[in-house]
Parts: sequence; structure tokens; C-alpha cells
Amino acid sequence: MKYLILSLSLLLANTFATAQTTTAKKEAARTAAADTTKPERPVDPYSTPIELEIGGIEVKGGLFSDPNAIIAVSGLSIGQKIKLPGEQISGAIRNLWKLKLFTDVRVDVDKKIGDILFLSIHVVERPRLSRYSYNGVKKALHEDINAKISRFLLKGSIVTEDAKTNSVNAINRYFIDNGYLDVKTEVQELKDSIMPNSSRIVFNVKSGSKVHIRRITFEGNSNAKAGKLRKTMKETKQFIPIFTPGKFNKEEFENDKKMIIDYYNTIGLRDATIDFDTVTRKGNFLNIKMKVNEGRRYYFRHVNFKGNAIYTSERLKEILGIEKGDVFDSQKLEQRLRFSQDGRDVSSLYMDNGYLFFRVDPIETSIDKDSIDYELRIFEGPQATINNVTIKGNDRTHEHVIRRELRTKPGQKFSRSDIMRSQRELISLGYFNPEKFGVNTPVDAQKGTVDIEYTVEEKPSDQLELSAGWGGFNNAIIGTLGVTFNNFSLRNVNKPETWSPLPQGDGQKLSLRMQSTGGFYQSYNASFTEPWLGGKKPNALSVSAFYTLQSRGVTGTESYSGLGILGGSVGIGTRLKKPDDYFVSQTSLNFQNIELNRWPGFAGITQGNFNNISINQTFSRNSIDNPIFPTSGSRFLLSMQFTPPYSLFDNRKYDDLSANEKFKFLEYHKWKFTGEWFTPIGSSNKIVLRTVVKMGVLGSYNSKIGLSPFERFRLGGDGISGLGGNQFLLGTDLIALRGYEVEQIAANGSGTGAAMFNKFTAEMRYALTTNPSSTIYATTFLEGGNAWNNLKDYNPLNLYRTAGAGLRVFLPMFGTLGFDYGLGLDKPSLINSNAKVSDFGKFTIILGFEPE
Repeated sequence: MKYLILSLSLLLANTFATAQTTTAKKEAARTAAADTTKPERPVDPYSTPIELEIGGIEVKGGLFSDPNAIIAVSGLSIGQKIKLPGEQISGAIRNLWKLKLFTDVRVDVDKKIGDILFLSIHVVERPRLSRYSYNGVKKALHEDINAKISRFLLKGSIVTEDAKTNSVNAINRYFIDNGYLDVKTEVQELKDSIMPNSSRIVFNVKSGSKVHIRRITFEGNSNAKAGKLRKTMKETKQFIPIFTPGKFNKEEFENDKKMIIDYYNTIGLRDATIDFDTVTRKGNFLNIKMKVNEGRRYYFRHVNFKGNAIYTSERLKEILGIEKGDVFDSQKLEQRLRFSQDGRDVSSLYMDNGYLFFRVDPIETSIDKDSIDYELRIFEGPQATINNVTIKGNDRTHEHVIRRELRTKPGQKFSRSDIMRSQRELISLGYFNPEKFGVNTPVDAQKGTVDIEYTVEEKPSDQLELSAGWGGFNNAIIGTLGVTFNNFSLRNVNKPETWSPLPQGDGQKLSLRMQSTGGFYQSYNASFTEPWLGGKKPNALSVSAFYTLQSRGVTGTESYSGLGILGGSVGIGTRLKKPDDYFVSQTSLNFQNIELNRWPGFAGITQGNFNNISINQTFSRNSIDNPIFPTSGSRFLLSMQFTPPYSLFDNRKYDDLSANEKFKFLEYHKWKFTGEWFTPIGSSNKIVLRTVVKMGVLGSYNSKIGLSPFERFRLGGDGISGLGGNQFLLGTDLIALRGYEVEQIAANGSGTGAAMFNKFTAEMRYALTTNPSSTIYATTFLEGGNAWNNLKDYNPLNLYRTAGAGLRVFLPMFGTLGFDYGLGLDKPSLINSNAKVSDFGKFTIILGFEPE
């Protein structure tokens, strides 16, 4: 108890002492504050401004910035006289702050010698960007997003808040444009140790789920079906898995609303408006509703021309093609005045006759109830003459190769159709990127002349074929090596500096190909084409040679059989002017020597040596707009092949001759026709309908000799020469029919080939990409064909039908690659059986070129 009392006494004593000490300290502080005497202050040596000269300036702390640039921006310089204190130093600091490159700036006086002053500028630089990365973003999207933010963030540049904010906005906009409306992006700036005073940026992206458009509905659309209005919208589409993403983009939606109004204008409803639209969301789906006010329908009444002297009003009205009472269509009026796809417009009429300065202005002169009157005011102007024609961008193709294809020459009258035709001819060469083709027409109005400047971009046009496969009669490895130089230059062969890998630029074509399995099969082909023989006219010279050898068994034994074909041809082609200059005539002299050694398959003939000497005359017309993915135009080909009618000039009794003697020199006449049309569906040129008609007939001069065992037709299969049997041999026309094997066509089952055939194709193509480096398109097709042994059996409507789909990829170096899957709907062996759907199908691979 006494110890407890003692402890409490000591604690109270300590507390009292501490309180006294604290009170004393506070009293001392109040006394010091109340002292009115002046404290001691350091003496400021520059309290009175003095003028000094700068003797030196040193920059400290600048890792990335140029010291001389910092000094220059500061406004200070050696030898400059300044006042201290004065405005020059503070002004220098302000100048450097304005750069926004530094987090700290100060100017110090290092030393002073007499009137000479030595200064140092201290800066602390903002960190530089070393790299940036993403979290929550698939690697496949990195390249696309990099392209969006690269203008805000550059490696080695200053990292600013504006740059980070703009980058975040760009990332969010990218995802929103692709349907991720809930995207959120956060940015982190972290110190990076890979380089001094640097930072790295990390974008943390939470894209959320994609939001799709479920339904687009309309109200008030009594004159246009909802489906038609939805189809008119180019980008805003209802979600259909695989086919349409159904993403919502506000800017694209506004443009699509304008397209709806444009459509209404084409059907006479020129007052149509969209009064309001709503976009509602439920979960990850959007519903769009638009209320349309269609207004009344209008009609053309009087359409008159004013100012026309070159052409009569009757002629212009004929071109315009708008009659009184026609439904008002603003697009049709505009197209018929300017730039109609079929060339039927008033502007083309004038501009094709040199009137480059032509102008037409449609003016509404009266609107009376539902009728509209127009006055088309024309300014014809003088005719323009072509002054200079220049070509840019051809770094491989020689200029004369391009100029000889041009329809525009200096001194000629200007013609827009000639420019368009020149563009088509250059694209058809296959040497240039069609998407980068440009035409510029600077005009000298005072002189009445126009210069034409063609801009091209070279693209790879050579093709390499290198493949190996397993197949053929004896299931061997089939190796193929081929190369085609489409822009070859023969005259530069002796100039090593022009080889890349061979001399190029003269528009000639050199093709070499070899295919072999070793001893069983060997094939060698070589061809050369000069499209402008002599260089002045489009007279094409072509020379080709080939040798094919197939064999079975061991040479010299009874089991050995073989087939050898040696051949060649020389042809000359020329461009015709009538019926129009799309026509080309090709005449060739062909020779083949066919040697059979116990080789079956040619109408019972297995032994002998046969000669096939023929003249082939071909007329073709090609007006397609693009050789890789045509969207318009057509191709026609009529081929007539004749051998001399030897039997008409001798008195031999052919009834008594053996087959070897009858066909020692083959005699026949052969006719083939191909018609091919390309029709665009819609305005985007991505969907194209291709329709094809093919037919062929083989005839004889002498009924006692009969049909030649060679040069017949075989329908079915993939149409590509290979090693599956006699149906793939030279001397036979191979006509592909997807979904069927060769032996499944009745006339082919005889083993001799057919004397005639026809084939019809309807194919819908959809372009996935038209990039010249890799043109890709999908296709669906309906096809039908048949072959017959003689004319009396011919029935063009008795067809083997097929339906299917496929894909094509065109690579400049390898040609066409792709596949088809066809369902043969009339396979005789399966129609009355319990076959599955897959049993009717046939998968075909396309390598290098499209089969016939």
C-alpha cells in the first residue's frame, strides 16, 4: 500500500514539472515575438540592378534535348548584356516553360568575374515514350489499333495528358465502330528501365460484349416495302450470324438514312422525310425504328434544252430517255446527264466529241401539283485538243508498252471514252494495280488544250507453279515445276543488268512447264508470245512446243505400252476494227505426231504413228473490266479447226484400209464456242453474276473414214490435265463439270470420247477482298452439261445437273488457288439407291488456273 502511494506522488510531481517547463517555453516565445528590434538579414548583392555581360551558358539535365536549342529558345546568348535583377532571366524561364518539354526549369549564376557573368540553365525533362501495350485486346487487333493511335503516340516522343486522352478516345471509337458499345479503356503510365527518363504506356481495355442490331422497322412506308428500305441501307444491317455483323455506328446510320431518302427520290417521292428515329436497347441487342413521311409522288412533264447548237434537242432527248409522264427520278436524271455506266448520257455525247468544257445545269422551272418541268441549260464551249500524254509510276514496264495500248494521242480531240478504254486496256495487261490507277487531266482553257497524265503502280505479274502430289495410273508422286513471265523482254536477254530474275518490261510472255513422275509420265511445255510484232500494230506472234510421254511396264518387254506426243504451233493474231475493236483474230498452224505402242483407249486403236496437221482460226471478243475479278463486260470465243481433206485428193478405198492407214494423217473439222457474261448485282460491284455457255462439235469430211479417234471431247471431272487415264491425254478437249467424274457422263463411258457437248453455268460471285496482292472471292454455282456421240442423239435440255459452292484466291505469283464442292444431282448409279447426300458430292481443287 505504501509503495502505491509513493508511485502516485512521483507521477504527480513529474506532471507538475512538465507543465511548468511548457509554460516557460510559451512565455519565451511570446517575448521573442514581441521584440521590435530588426533581425539580421543577408545582404542581397543585386538589390540594386546592375548591368552585366554573359560570358558563358551551360545547360544541365538535358538528356534528349539539344543544349544549343535550349539556349536559343531561352533568348539568352553569350556576349549579351543583361541586368540583375532584371526581366531577361525570368523571360528565359518562361520561354522554356512554353515548350512543355520540362517539369522544372531554373537559371543559376555559377560565378561572376568582374562584370562577366556565367550562367547555368537547369532543366528536368518530361519522360519519353519507350513503348506501349494492351491488356484485354486480342493480338489480331493490335495492328489495327496501332494505326488508330500512332498519330498521338510516337516512340521517343513526350508523353502528355492530351496524347493519352486522345489515344484512349481512339481505342474506344475503334471498338464502338465494331459494335462494342460498352467499351472502357484505362491508361497507365509506368516508369521504364530500358532507357533513362522513359515511360511505357499500358492500355487496359474492357470491351464488353458486342451489341448487335436485332431489328430495323419502319412506320408510314406505304409505297416501299420494309425489306427494300433495309436493303437500301449500306452499313446498318440486321444481325445475321456469319453473313452480317449487325453493328451500330451512329455516323453510318445517319448516312444510311440519307440513302433511304435518296431511294424515295428515285420512285418519285421527292418530299419524303424521316420524321424521327429511335434506337432502343435490350441486353446486347438494339432495335431501330424509323417513322417515314413519304409525301406525294411526282412526275416529269416538260423537259427542254437551252443553249445547244452542236446537237439538236431531239437528239439530246433521245439520249436523255425521259418522257412526259415518267415517274420523277433525280438519280436517273443525273445519270442521263452525266456518267451513266452504259455511256448513254448527254455529257458523254459531248465529251467524246472533244467538248471537254461542256456543262449542263438542270433547272426546275415549274412544279404544278404533281408535275415538274425542267430546263436543261447547256454550255457547249470549244473543242479541246490533247497536248501532252504522260505516264508515271512504271518502274518496270517500258513506256512504249504502255503507250501502244493508249487510245489518247497528242493532237487528237479529247474523248472521255478513249480515256476509259485506255484505262481498261492497261488494266487488262495484268501488270498494274487496278485500285491505284489514276488519270489526271489538267486543262489550259486559254489554249483549248488538255494534258492527260496516267498514274500506274506496278504489281507482280509473273507466276510460279511448284507442286507435288500423289496419284495417277500407278499411284506415283507427281512433281510439277512451271514458271510464267508475263512481262518478259527478249531484246534484253544479253543485258545482265536487266535480269530480275529475267529481263522484264517489253510485255512479252514466256512460259516453261515440266511435269513428271519419273519413268511413267513426263511432260515438257514451252511457249513465247510477242503481242506487238514489229512494235507498230497489235499483231501477236506466238510460238509453242511440247512433248509428252507416258509408259507402262519395262521398255523392250511384251508388257510395255507407251504413248508419245510431240507437237508445236505457230500463230499470228491481230486486233480487228469491225464489228468493233474488242474483236481479235488468231490464226495458227499446228502439228502433232502421236505414237502409240500397245496403248489402249483411242477407239480401239492401240498401235501406230499418226500425224495431226491443222489450221485453227479463232475469233474472240473480250470487254471485261478486270481480268482477275470481272464485274462487267463479256467474253466470246469461236474456234474453227480444220485439217486438210486428204481423202478428197486420193482414190483409195477407205473401206478396205486398216485404222492405222485411215488415220495416218488425221482429217476432221472441229468447232467450239464459248460465251461468258458478267453482270454486277447492286452498286458495290462486290456481287457479280457470271453466266457461261460452252459447246463443241467434231465432224468428219468422209463418212467412210468416220470420226477421228483423237481431238474428241470429254466432259466431267476437274478439267485439268493429269494422270488418271486416257481422259487426261493431249489430243482430247477436257471440259470440267463439277460434281461428276468423267466416266459418269454417258457418252464418255464408251472410252472413246464424245463428238459433241454443251454446258451451261450460272455462278454468283462475292468478293471478300479485291486487293491485287490477294484477290479472294466466294462462289455458288448451278451447272449443267452433257456429251453425245453423234448429232441424232443431241438434246440440249438433257443435262447432268450440279450445284455447289467454292472459294478462289488469286496470288500474283501462283495464279488461281481454290476449291469447289459440287453435288452431282443426276449421277446414274445413285439416283435410285439409298445413297446419302455426301455420296453425290465431289471435291475439286484448283491450282494455278481456272479449268474450262
